[in-house]
Amino acid sequence: MSSPVTRAATRGTPARDRSALPRGVAIALSLMAGAGAFMLFLQFGWSDGLDFIDILRAVLILISTWWLAWGAVQGLMGLTTDAAPPPVQLAEPLSAHCVVLVPVYNEDPVTTFSRIAAMDESLQATGYGHLFHFAILSDSRNETIAAKEREWFLRLVADRGAEGRIFYRRRSDNKGKKAGNVEEFIMQSGGAYELALILDADSLMEGATIVEMARRMQAESDIGLLQTLPVVTRAETRFGRAMQFSAAFHSPVFARGLAMMQGRTGPFWGHNAMVRVRAFAESCGLPELRGKPPFGGHVMSHDYVEAALLARAGWRVRLDDDLGGSYEEGPENLVDHAKRDRRWCQGNLQHVRLLLAPGLKPWSRFVFFQGIMAYISPLFWIGFMLASVAAPFFAPPPDYFPEPYWPFPIFPQAETSKAIGLAIGVFGLLILPKFAVALHAAMSGRAAGFGGALRGFASMMAELVFSSISAPVLLAYQTRSVFQVLFGRDGGWPTNNRGDARLTVSEAWAASHWVVTTGLVSLAVTWYLAPGLVVWMLPVLVPMMLAPLIISWSSRRAGGGLFLTPTEVEEPPVMRRQREILGDWENRMTSIAEATAAEPARAAI
Repeated sequence: MSSPVTRAATRGTPARDRSALPRGVAIALSLMAGAGAFMLFLQFGWSDGLDFIDILRAVLILISTWWLAWGAVQGLMGLTTDAAPPPVQLAEPLSAHCVVLVPVYNEDPVTTFSRIAAMDESLQATGYGHLFHFAILSDSRNETIAAKEREWFLRLVADRGAEGRIFYRRRSDNKGKKAGNVEEFIMQSGGAYELALILDADSLMEGATIVEMARRMQAESDIGLLQTLPVVTRAETRFGRAMQFSAAFHSPVFARGLAMMQGRTGPFWGHNAMVRVRAFAESCGLPELRGKPPFGGHVMSHDYVEAALLARAGWRVRLDDDLGGSYEEGPENLVDHAKRDRRWCQGNLQHVRLLLAPGLKPWSRFVFFQGIMAYISPLFWIGFMLASVAAPFFAPPPDYFPEPYWPFPIFPQAETSKAIGLAIGVFGLLILPKFAVALHAAMSGRAAGFGGALRGFASMMAELVFSSISAPVLLAYQTRSVFQVLFGRDGGWPTNNRGDARLTVSEAWAASHWVVTTGLVSLAVTWYLAPGLVVWMLPVLVPMMLAPLIISWSSRRAGGGLFLTPTEVEEPPVMRRQREILGDWENRMTSIAEATAAEPARAAI
């Protein structure tokens, strides 16, 4: 397996911002695709007389196709270049002091702290461990978990001999959630450090990667934030492994496309990223928005906003997609994914209030717009489907004698081929980038990490089929989330489920019965009002009607040889050590529990 970091090139000046051309090309190509779909649909509607509903559908298909094309172009652009390290290399020894921030919220401390132990050990092995401290920032509301956190913090410090290097603090008031937790630490204790690495409770990073990030930030003093591309790991269920494979196989290419367009205003995804403490403290104080949630209150999707505020203050925000050794874990079933997505939905829609905030860079505003579109785009597809069902009631009656004095009827020209061509084009935008990535992986040798070209292609096809089946169910959850936010319902900040992800059919039914009902009602209405559209609607409605079975089946442990990823072909050192440390700690807990249980028996003797 390749090293988690790549060597920087020889020292030089930072590269010019070359993002204008990639941005212009991506926007132009996606708009052209949308315009083409718009014109093709107008021609289709013209065959039986153009009316208001045809124009409405054409506009909806324009917006929807543009959004699909934007994602496709980003992926295809990522195939045109390879990830490379920045041109500037640190000349002097690394000297910047860095704190690794680990915010926790009702997490299992044994698992979380074993990650910290593994990262600390990995950092010490680099020879620069003395420059790095860890700060566990607890927002846990559960007193039992909080007590366990304190107990295991002491064991962590003792095991690592890390007194004065690993710290723990629990807030009495978790105002602002994770963003408020990090901000409070920065304001109270950030002055002791030049850099801060922000993690999630499930984050895991190689020490060499962390050191390399610090090197790059020390070498280029205008970088305010450096984002890595986290790799999803340790998924066990069918849903989780499909998502893990997709992220490992496709995300690096799409991230490369994003890195080409970002310029000085790159992304922040909230974790596995390093910030310059002074820049963060000066620039990233988040306002509390007027009004009540979901559109008021604290900023939920704070990471996008913090990236925009850093860029506004003149700091560079950069995604270094050449950096490896950055890991996270993901949801293991569709319901847990939908719960997390509900929070993201509310946070992204809240950005409507920030689109016109003063001083923001144009690209930062566009990033906000993209985040909003990611959640409202299903509404345009649903609007198109509803308008198509209603179209027969708005169509004018056919006029077979449009020419006066012409005795023979003139039948409208059939435009079915244009409708089929449009459907093929839209579907192509979804699958073309994936096939291109598979071909590139085979030709470049990257497919070796996925079990070889044939196995990687088979996994890609299986993931494509699975995502096609599960997409309508996810679309239903996402649409409900959007309407909940629009109607003023606050989703809060639910705790992540990192336990057993398996769901029975009855549990899946309880979570998705409304999806089944929506699918059945939609099928009945379509059958009654526009029976000719039933066949076209079945790929969407059948998975909705089978939602409990899909959710339950995909939550079960995966078998077979598909969805292999590079971290499974060769387990990264920090992942192996974390697994070993966690196993040792769990064995220790078992021994203590057995000894405690045996005490009363010995006392009775």
